[in-house]
Amino acid sequence: MAAPLLTLQSIRLSFGSTPLLTEAELTVGAGERLCLVGRNGSGKSTLLKIAAGLIEADSGRRFLQPDASLRYLPQEPDFSGFATALDYVVEGLNPVDGLYVGRALLNELGLSGDENPALLSGGQARRVALARVLAPEPDILLLDEPTNHLDLPAIEWLEAKLASLRSALVLISHDRRFLHNLTRKTVWLDRGITFNRDRGFAEFEAWRDQMLEEEELKQHKLARKIAAEEDWLRYGVTARRKRNQKRLGDLQGLRKAHREHQRAVGQVKFAASETGATPALVIETRDIAKAYDTRPIVRDFSVRILRGDRLGLVGANGAGKTTLINLLTGVLAPDTGEVKQGAGLAMASLDQNRTSLDPKTSLKDALTGGGSDFVEVAGARKHVIGYMRDFLFGPEQAGTPIGRLSGGERGRLMLARALAQPTNLLVLDEPTNDLDLETLDLLQELLTDYKGTVILVSHDRDFLDRVASSVLVAEGDGRWTEYAGGYSDMVGQRGRGLGAAPVLKSARGRADPKGHTGAPPKSKRKLSFKEKHALETMPARMEKLRTDAARHKAVLADAELYRSDRAKFTSATEALANATAELAKAEEEWLALEILREEIEGAG
Repeated sequence: MAAPLLTLQSIRLSFGSTPLLTEAELTVGAGERLCLVGRNGSGKSTLLKIAAGLIEADSGRRFLQPDASLRYLPQEPDFSGFATALDYVVEGLNPVDGLYVGRALLNELGLSGDENPALLSGGQARRVALARVLAPEPDILLLDEPTNHLDLPAIEWLEAKLASLRSALVLISHDRRFLHNLTRKTVWLDRGITFNRDRGFAEFEAWRDQMLEEEELKQHKLARKIAAEEDWLRYGVTARRKRNQKRLGDLQGLRKAHREHQRAVGQVKFAASETGATPALVIETRDIAKAYDTRPIVRDFSVRILRGDRLGLVGANGAGKTTLINLLTGVLAPDTGEVKQGAGLAMASLDQNRTSLDPKTSLKDALTGGGSDFVEVAGARKHVIGYMRDFLFGPEQAGTPIGRLSGGERGRLMLARALAQPTNLLVLDEPTNDLDLETLDLLQELLTDYKGTVILVSHDRDFLDRVASSVLVAEGDGRWTEYAGGYSDMVGQRGRGLGAAPVLKSARGRADPKGHTGAPPKSKRKLSFKEKHALETMPARMEKLRTDAARHKAVLADAELYRSDRAKFTSATEALANATAELAKAEEEWLALEILREEIEGAG
């Protein structure tokens, strides 16, 4: 068996007197696909930085094979010192090939490479950072929240890209679907200790819950033993003899172990305040339209949103999801058409940019409005400290300015504010940003139990599948289509997702980096013999590639294969990557030819 490419052993790290990592380990072999999971604040990003060689642990051992190449994707890339996005991407690469590969990746991601890094949006910055780590196709890719700030087309493109690479992957992500589709091994970081399982993320949560149940049972047995020993101490023989003194010492040790046991971090307690009266018809639109500078955002759009509906909006960044929400809720007036809202509508909203949070305002004042120690929740007064605890904030954070909170903490604060308001309509724009998996579970349960109506924008496919009763898709050119069910149901009805590539294609398959759309010029030429032959034979070839990929996946589904037959594992991994890449290429070529054929027939 080949030696691992990267090894971390007995890693310990403390910040001040607080231990963060106490017995953390990580082993990455060639071609392995690992997810690193754990609660927010558990030390995942820190452990990944140690693996990348950016942080030195207090103790433990890090070993990277001398000839192994490694690239690390941080959550916040540093663009200082680079004049253009392309300069950042190609640093350290071969001057000739690097420029070609770097620009090609940026073009695939919807960028030209000439952008000023200081002026990039969050989504653009993430795409540039991804291009930098993907360009050299290293032996190991360490990716910290790679889907942050990406829209769904970009996420699906990245997922396909990573699946086609031979690089070993270590992924930190809160995107369940992303982890489910890409990983075959799980490393769980819990209270400073790592636990390993040779299964992908799909089986992680059941395994984690079983581990926590076993731990709880163990602690329950310890508590019962303590109670029995205390009973002996009160009513048993005197403790003056040595054997009794020893038993007394053992009891104190049991108490200490029980007292010092680090239980799992508490869970958020969500409860939404709801108004008594809820209209049956929440929102109805009739042929509404909205355009900016002649660019249509919404065109001839009609919809009826009823009490209890959970409507999810999906589409590429810039498609107009937030604009459509503003039209539905009355924040914006349509250029044409009519928007009707039900009587007695009480709405609470959460915006993705947290713009309603003043960074100088304290956490306590943000929840109470200032001048009070109480929050109104579900018609009852609750002390702000208790309400803060429900959302995992400690009492010592009451006076903390919002600007000093982490992204996850700001997300929880926005939810706490929104859920405290009496509502029958929740409007949530990217509510899952920066939330860990456990908090996401609780938010999903809340929205499922909520008796009012929910309108949400999300790029989280799993979240949409669990919450949405219907999905509204931006089809382009201002057209929106509603599909019953969640995201997976939409894909089944539509026949495809939002597209593997994050940029729009012209009729001839060329990438348009600026995402411009427009009627392609009509062509009078005919399909060549080669193009006709490709159109006729490509479906059979794609089906064969799908069959090959399924066969290789079946081989890799054997959890013991890596240990029992490393050569077969490596061969199957490479074959799967090749088949996936070839399938993606064939599908894109076939789609371009189909568009061209329709264009020619339409011109005729």
